[in-house]
Amino acid sequence: MASVVEISDKRRTIRLPIDEGVMAFRGLSPQRHRFELEYALERGSTANSVFFEAGDNAPAVLVHPPGAAYRDAFLPAFAEALPVSDAPLLVVVGHINPNRVALLRDLGETYAGLELVVSNAGAKLIDELWNQRKPVPPGEKSEQPPLPPRPPLRVIRQEEILPLSQGRSLLLLPAPTPRWPGGLLAFEETLGLLMSGKFFSAHLCTETWAEANRSSTEVERRHFYDSLMAPMARKVELLVERLEELDIRTIAPAHGPAIDTSWRSLLNDYRRWGESQQQSNLTVLLLFASAYGNTAAIADALGRGVTRTSIRVNCLNCEFTPADELISAIQNADGVLIGSPTLGGHAPTPVVSALGTLLAEGDRSKPVGVFGSYGWSGEAVDLLEKKLRDGGFSFGFDPIRIKFSPDRTTVKELEETGTRFARQLLKAEQRAKRRNAGGMNESRSNPAIQALGRVVGSLSILTTRKGELSGAMVASWVSQASFTPPGLTVAVAKDRAVESLLQKGDCFAMNLLAEGRESGPMKQFLQPFDPGADRFAGLELEQSPSEQPLLPEALAWLECSVKQRMECGDHWLLYAEVTHGGVFDADSTTAVHHRRSGANY
Repeated sequence: MASVVEISDKRRTIRLPIDEGVMAFRGLSPQRHRFELEYALERGSTANSVFFEAGDNAPAVLVHPPGAAYRDAFLPAFAEALPVSDAPLLVVVGHINPNRVALLRDLGETYAGLELVVSNAGAKLIDELWNQRKPVPPGEKSEQPPLPPRPPLRVIRQEEILPLSQGRSLLLLPAPTPRWPGGLLAFEETLGLLMSGKFFSAHLCTETWAEANRSSTEVERRHFYDSLMAPMARKVELLVERLEELDIRTIAPAHGPAIDTSWRSLLNDYRRWGESQQQSNLTVLLLFASAYGNTAAIADALGRGVTRTSIRVNCLNCEFTPADELISAIQNADGVLIGSPTLGGHAPTPVVSALGTLLAEGDRSKPVGVFGSYGWSGEAVDLLEKKLRDGGFSFGFDPIRIKFSPDRTTVKELEETGTRFARQLLKAEQRAKRRNAGGMNESRSNPAIQALGRVVGSLSILTTRKGELSGAMVASWVSQASFTPPGLTVAVAKDRAVESLLQKGDCFAMNLLAEGRESGPMKQFLQPFDPGADRFAGLELEQSPSEQPLLPEALAWLECSVKQRMECGDHWLLYAEVTHGGVFDADSTTAVHHRRSGANY
């Protein structure tokens, strides 16, 4: 049985036995406490660690401890497994940020024999963050208790074996990525257990050790991939190639349940999900540094917005990118997004250096964008903007300055900003293709594409509201899909802003337009909206039973709940069950969309 340590804010830690002398600690967080893009499905989360007991002259080893958010639940549970002593304790740290370092400080105060096992980049991050405190607001007292001394570091520069008790051993694999430069994976061969850190994670709260089957967590794992992995798909694919050489039986990621029956299909999915980007002719360079993770959260949202259009994103961390790689990335980019935090009124040195390289090597005919987070001032973003404008670069969007971390609404706006930036590149590419082809469009001469255009659909306005977020789009690829239960399908382009609000379990309304009266709603919802703009501004709306927006000028309405999503090329096909509906005008007929080509709407 799993034992539990509960705390007041509903976070708790359970202990799950894996094998003799091996147990997992799972921190459970049933509510959404953070607003980064990766948590958008709002299904809670877990923080997973694995503990190997001491024995046979081998020390106790903790792999991938949680962050300080789980402190009050994790530390008492861990103390029961390893009472306070001066015996050696090795802690393998595969993800390093201020939140994680805060918990490591707590462990250091309790366990005198603590030693941190980190990658080469991880050692640099630990040294930078150990004595770092968040800025104190102006006017407040800056006196704080002294920090404990940093424990000794065992640096893993290449793959290395760490002996464990009971004849086991831990293969440590450095896995640096731009988002997690200190990445370090661990594999125990006798159990076939891969402790994969951020890779293969899913944000959902479950006490069960492993997922029931592949489909039970596919939505959450795909969302995690799209949010964080897609902007660095090529680097992720290289890691997957290495992992396929291991004799894996179970993958235990940092978040979500373990994968013990379908891990190979998950590796294949990671490859497949990155294929669309690899086929793109266009590349956006996403260049950033992040002190507390806030600038990285902005970069995640912008990168996600770009990848919605299937444009390749080359994500680089200024602090850990060699000069030759940076120069090559700048020279091969079709657009550049560069971000920086503001520390002590300045941009970090690696960002300033990368900015100099961009000014020296960048193509002024290609657009740029700048972004950053700040605490009490925002000089870093000002510096980036001024230098790039003075250098003759054109901007794809106004500079983005966000105090501390982005909230839910801002994350959505950032996604839309990234998508708009990418669409500008696609339009420029399409214009160039038409010029090279003498203005001819290949689809006009393709009889199959012409025939496809004769498929008709009802003109509708899809509307949705989810908390403080809302969205809408014109939908013409709509069809009834089932009688019992009553259901329909609707195709949604991947780069639509509303797509992120149409996940499994979400609700929306389908407003069917009336023939002869469709021009007003069409004009309203086909107009270009600025990122984050309210699609319903100035409209008088009614509400469905689940508070979805309804257009009174529509012919009829349907309230729907998304039950399934299927990826279909550049669209998602949604199957939704109809829960409620009504007819506004029983005498009119449905407006229908006629096309001459199947190459566009």
